[in-house]
Amino acid sequence: MSQQTFADVEYSHRKKKTRREQFLTTLDAVIPWDHWVSVIRPYYVAGRRGRPPRGIETMLRMYLLRKWFSLSDKAIEDAVYDSYAMRGFLKLDFLDKQVPGASTLLRFRHLLEENGIAQEIFEDTDRRLREAGYILHCGSVADPALVALPKRPEKK
Repeated sequence: MSQQTFADVEYSHRKKKTRREQFLTTLDAVIPWDHWVSVIRPYYVAGRRGRPPRGIETMLRMYLLRKWFSLSDKAIEDAVYDSYAMRGFLKLDFLDKQVPGASTLLRFRHLLEENGIAQEIFEDTDRRLREAGYILHCGSVADPALVALPKRPEKK
């Protein structure tokens, strides 16, 4: 168990568990992580060259967050930095690990989709949730954005 940060201590004293936390806690308990990691492992990069690969479970968790909240690769990267619940679901401690980047998630997503693993995971998750008495409705997180207007020449 890693040492708690000040943010962890502060967050543990809140009075309410958010719907996002409840959702992620339920899914964390339903999904057979070890099984899906073992299914993905034969297709995953060995990491002999370049940067060491991220853990399969971390990447799978981030991929599922992306899908459940209908976000782009870049948007889920930002959302994990912003959301304590998402960071907890990924089991990330910013003291020793950072959020996988959007390009890393893109490569992982392609690996799952090209090998038909993504569809298997979603079907298995839906079945397990139904057995537990739930049905999954994916949501979305809408981020406002500022778009720079083109500069108009000044009238003289």
